[in-house]
Amino acid sequence: MKCGIHFHQAGLSGDRIVIRDFVQAAEDMGFNHISVPDHVIQAGTPRGPAHMAPRFTREFPYHETMTLMAFIAAITETIEINAAVIILPQRQTVLVAKQAAEVDVLSGGRLRLGVGLGWNELEFEALGMNFGDRGKRVEEQIHLIRRLWTEELVTFSGQWHKVSDAGLAPMPLQRPIPLWIGANSEIAVRRAGRLADGWFIISGDQPGNQTRAYYDAFCHAAELAGRDARKLGIEATVHGVDSGPDAWMETAKAWKDIGVTQLTFRLDGPIDELLGAMQEFFPMVQEL
Repeated sequence: MKCGIHFHQAGLSGDRIVIRDFVQAAEDMGFNHISVPDHVIQAGTPRGPAHMAPRFTREFPYHETMTLMAFIAAITETIEINAAVIILPQRQTVLVAKQAAEVDVLSGGRLRLGVGLGWNELEFEALGMNFGDRGKRVEEQIHLIRRLWTEELVTFSGQWHKVSDAGLAPMPLQRPIPLWIGANSEIAVRRAGRLADGWFIISGDQPGNQTRAYYDAFCHAAELAGRDARKLGIEATVHGVDSGPDAWMETAKAWKDIGVTQLTFRLDGPIDELLGAMQEFFPMVQEL
């Protein structure tokens, strides 16, 4: 099973040497990918859903995702670079397409772009984007982005976007770049099944009946859209915080039983602890 590592934003916040060492160590250990989450601006005090907002204040720094992925591209050679996930409706569509194409070029075709709707209305407000229509808008964004990645000149007129005989230069090496959707509601999971190359099971979700129901919805939506669900990817998270190897493996096996095709290992702490846990976790997962 493919296995990646989550980029621990808060713990690797300010030191580029520490970031370099962490990323290169993950590559040297054999991890398939490194996943970089996205938040642009943080509040002084928690604002938003109670289970999410406390960890998205200024006490938890976040590097800008596209810039960080470009840095990772420059200091690695083989590891896949993965946005997990860009909050697409709060960003300008054509600019995201351009930035992603550039990271793909600079990395030698190693980018996978995960996108999601987001939950933090504060960020949409600060970025001048509408929070209320993000679900409908993201589908048009995905369609336009893929055209920009595969056609030299695009003419497009949609509800929210207009492009008149223009295109990206340079274009990405991957045409198109793999585009996955992060989703943890039935409507979003079905959208992933219809439109995406893969589905990120949101990291807070764990194996269980609800996730199995979402898995079925994902596969059914893919089939209704005339797609082979077996050719689509599904990624889930194994949380290493406050648990040990036995629990890690139990979770990894449960994900595999559901139908997940790859995993991301997520943990907090200083870099020495992160690297030690990574060295223990990766070989175990290879036995699944």
